[in-house]
Amino acid sequence: MASVTQNRIPPLENGDRLSRDEFERRYDAMPHVKKAELIEGVVSMPSPVRVDQHGTPHFDLITWMGFYRWATPGVQGADNASIRLDVENMPQPDVCLFIDPSLGGQARISEDDYIETAPEFIGEVAASSVSHDTTTKLRVYQRNGVREYLIWRVQDRAIDWYVLSGNLFVKQEPDADGLYRSKVFPGLWLDASAMIRGDANAVRAAQERGLASPEHAAFVRQFAARKPS
Repeated sequence: MASVTQNRIPPLENGDRLSRDEFERRYDAMPHVKKAELIEGVVSMPSPVRVDQHGTPHFDLITWMGFYRWATPGVQGADNASIRLDVENMPQPDVCLFIDPSLGGQARISEDDYIETAPEFIGEVAASSVSHDTTTKLRVYQRNGVREYLIWRVQDRAIDWYVLSGNLFVKQEPDADGLYRSKVFPGLWLDASAMIRGDANAVRAAQERGLASPEHAAFVRQFAARKPS
C-alpha cells in the first residue's frame, strides 16, 4: 500500500504553484478535467461555463476564425489547445490562429501534439476571468511574442484588439468603417459591434469583404509559392 501511495500523482488544485513539467504531468493524469492553465507558475482552473457569458460568444468567435482558416490555406487554428509558452506558462486559450510551421509560422507542433512557442493570434472570451485576461495573461502573451491578442469582455460588451509593436501590446481602434483588420492575417476583418450584438450577417459580410481583398489574395499566393512542388 505504501508504494501505491508514493506513486500516486497529486491532482491539480486551483492556486498550486508548479513548474510546467509538473503541471503537465498532473494534467495528463486527470483526463476528466477539460480546462486547466498554468499562468506565471500558478494553476488556474476556471469555473463552470455559462451559455450567454461564455459559451455562445466562444462559439461565435470560433465560427468567425474558422471561416477565415477555411479560406486561407497555410493557416491553422485551434480551440482550447494547451500551449507550451515557457517554463512557467502553459495557457489553454479559447482560440488561436497560427501560420503553418512548415510555411514559416512562429509556432511549432511537438511530437506529442502540443503547440510550442507563441501562435501568431490568440483570442479569449472573458467574463469572470476578465481581470486575469486583461492583466496577467496579457503580459504573458506579450512577453512570449503573441503578435495579436483579442479579448472579448462579455459583461462590458466590448472587444479589445492588441497588436505587438516591439515588445509591447498596443491597443488598436476600429478603422473608419468600424472594422478591426488583422496586421498578421490579411483579410481577417472583424465588425466588433456586430459581433457583440449577435448580428451574424454583418459579421459575415465584413469577413467576406476581407477575404475578397487584394491583401488576402496576395497572402494566399505567398503560401502557395512556399509549398514544395
